[in-house]
Amino acid sequence: MDTQNPNVPTHAHTRVAAKKHPNRRHPHSGLVHDHTRHTTRFTVIGNHLAQHPELSLLAIGLGTHIQSLPVGARIDIKTLAARFPEGTTRIAAALRELESHGYLRRERVRVPDGRIVTRTTSCNQPGHSRTEAPRPAPRKRTGSPSGKPLPAVPQPAFPAPALLQQAADLLTGLRREDPRLLLSACDTARLAPGVAAWLERDVTPAAVRQALADDLPLEPLVRPVAFLAHRLTAQLPPPPPFRAPAPPASVRHPLQNCDGCDRAFRGPGGGRCSDCRSDSP
Repeated sequence: MDTQNPNVPTHAHTRVAAKKHPNRRHPHSGLVHDHTRHTTRFTVIGNHLAQHPELSLLAIGLGTHIQSLPVGARIDIKTLAARFPEGTTRIAAALRELESHGYLRRERVRVPDGRIVTRTTSCNQPGHSRTEAPRPAPRKRTGSPSGKPLPAVPQPAFPAPALLQQAADLLTGLRREDPRLLLSACDTARLAPGVAAWLERDVTPAAVRQALADDLPLEPLVRPVAFLAHRLTAQLPPPPPFRAPAPPASVRHPLQNCDGCDRAFRGPGGGRCSDCRSDSP
């Protein structure tokens, strides 16, 4: 009865099953949750963001904040720096982290008034965006976008290269008057002869610019090239009035002595004066 079995482990070395581990059911250290179920004003954040192994703590917090914002909220660097104390440099670095891991997409787009702005898209689960689905190939456009041909513009009588270049420069500068008058290189080349016809009629560049860019409609310009072509044609000024060429300036000959009477007279060269020429047979 006093013999012990050496193959049976003692009680001190017996391993406790994982599910029956006392620290699992009644932890005495580490995190303890005291949760209350949210019914309003809450945001669902995936653990892939909250526990991301590569993002910094600032990027995780900033990504959580961005996903909780409504559509249309401003999340540029200056706005976020005014909201949080981290500063523009750290916030910009956190935004780049989120963008490199697919939680943000930033792209430059043109708004209807002609300005170029940065559009930011927040992805709550990178790799599962609905906007990344394959899109059908766009159809090739034939002709103008609205299907209507552009009105013909006036043509200059003498299309000198310098005159056409001056007209193209004037059209390029119209976007400084109004961003809606931004023209492509092709549209500029099509309108340049019309502007050259105005300049050819003794109209100053400032007057042409004012005629094209003043009193624009309040609604967006769908086809600025068609709008300008209409103005170039409808408001074409008449040709300048005819001016007779000025008579040539009279030539003043030098003084010289007459070979007959020795009097001084004006003439192109030596010889006799008019009186001596009339008296001679």
